Amino acid sequence: MKILTAAEMSATDRRSSEEFGIPLTDLMEHAGAAVAAFCLRQYPSATKITALCGKGNNGGDGFVAARLLGQTGRNVTVLLLGQISKLKGEAASAFAHLRTETAVHILEMDDEPALADALKHTDLLIDAVVGTGFRPPLRGLAAAAQNILAQSNVPIVAIDLPSGWDADSTEQTSAEAFRADAVVTFTAPKLAHVFGHLTQRTFGPVVVAEIGSPTQAVQSTSHLTWAGTSKAIAEQPRNANSNKGNFGHVLLIGGSYGKAGAPSMSSLAALRAGAGLVTAAVPESILNTVALTTPELMMAPLLESDGAVALANLENGNLDKLLKGIKVLAVGPGLSTDGEAPEFVRRLVAQTTLPIVIDADALNAFAGHTDLLRGNGRAMVLTPHPGEMARLLGKTVKEVEADRLNLARAFSTKHHLTLVLKGWRTLIAHPDGTVAINTTGNPAMAKGGSGDILTGIVAAMLAQFPNDVARAVETAVYLHGLAADFAAHAMDEHTVLATDTLAHLTNAFRYRIKDADGLTWLTGIHS
Repeated sequence: MKILTAAEMSATDRRSSEEFGIPLTDLMEHAGAAVAAFCLRQYPSATKITALCGKGNNGGDGFVAARLLGQTGRNVTVLLLGQISKLKGEAASAFAHLRTETAVHILEMDDEPALADALKHTDLLIDAVVGTGFRPPLRGLAAAAQNILAQSNVPIVAIDLPSGWDADSTEQTSAEAFRADAVVTFTAPKLAHVFGHLTQRTFGPVVVAEIGSPTQAVQSTSHLTWAGTSKAIAEQPRNANSNKGNFGHVLLIGGSYGKAGAPSMSSLAALRAGAGLVTAAVPESILNTVALTTPELMMAPLLESDGAVALANLENGNLDKLLKGIKVLAVGPGLSTDGEAPEFVRRLVAQTTLPIVIDADALNAFAGHTDLLRGNGRAMVLTPHPGEMARLLGKTVKEVEADRLNLARAFSTKHHLTLVLKGWRTLIAHPDGTVAINTTGNPAMAKGGSGDILTGIVAAMLAQFPNDVARAVETAVYLHGLAADFAAHAMDEHTVLATDTLAHLTNAFRYRIKDADGLTWLTGIHS
């Protein structure tokens, strides 16, 4: 699913009308219908509903939603910020249709006291003041409404965007926008939908409704996509005549004295995510500890030096024996940066051509040596958090966080690899310059071990889909965050452990991004 700018969204609507003959009034009707259906499904007990509408097309969507909700017997009131006589175009047409619905109350708002009084008693508010075409700041009655609603507890469903939020913003928050409990947008997400935390709660729904624009009309030059779309590859049923060899053999190299947990978690994650076989190669001193992870895990002892992996593992044919039958290599979890470990990693990457996932201490081994990271001719996936990315680039974490998208894209294209830059809205940057943005995940993942789990899932997806690297990695990132969302729902974000996400990986695999009404959920979990 493409991610659009405000200008690209406007062009999509225009092409839908001019090139494909779809009336703009039809698009508005479908948009309002999607909002009405969402409100009925998510807030079935709301009997008194208020639609706060502006004079533009966002208000027009609100008029349609109000009309359809009124037809269900709800007590619906439309508050128009402005004068009816100022309505134009499709919004005026939608309003004219609304007036024929006698069950809907229509009030013109022209001062703040009247607006404050009108907003007092309602079960649900629909925010239809301004949407994608708006440029901040809010003014006049719209700004007054933002202040009034900030003090209320009424649930708010925003049409397109919380009013006041810049559609082209990549910021996480917006102090000047309306608060929202849910957001319904149309056709494709805009930048704010994937980068912003639009709802006041962690799991507030942000959904995309298809309203009739043909796929050919949706065009973008930003080369940004939503990672959740790739999950389709993990939803295909396996062939009935399958065996473990069909789903790849992952070799996880990691661990050091005192760090047996990281390779244990990564290996278990690779098994849970569907790899046919997983072998954990760890230093001999922790071999027995890692072996206790699960009986399905195979083990390979590594020679060690001062508690860390030794260079001798690359000599006398040892590496060839280790890699026999392996389809995907993952290296880094718990590996340590002591002794010979950094040089071991650099030589390992240079001496192998297998698809490889590089994480944790294996990434740190390339600080100052990024010229050795070349993915030409094989799949190479790096999964740094901002601190690791800063070390690779020779920058500060603050500098990385200030320019995540451009830095990730530039690094992946320069080194011909896939870069998974973890953090708020994890980015998956590909060698061709495209970047997928992930919208699953929550603060419960801010604990040790989360990155190790991701490494295992990425390796497992690459093992199963070796010819579809981009979607395999995007799917892994999406599933990891979604499993953590399920875990936080079932438990509490304070108490979730990294391994708890694996207990909910089944929920993530079985989940479908579209609900019964055809809405695509960017954030939140539908029933």
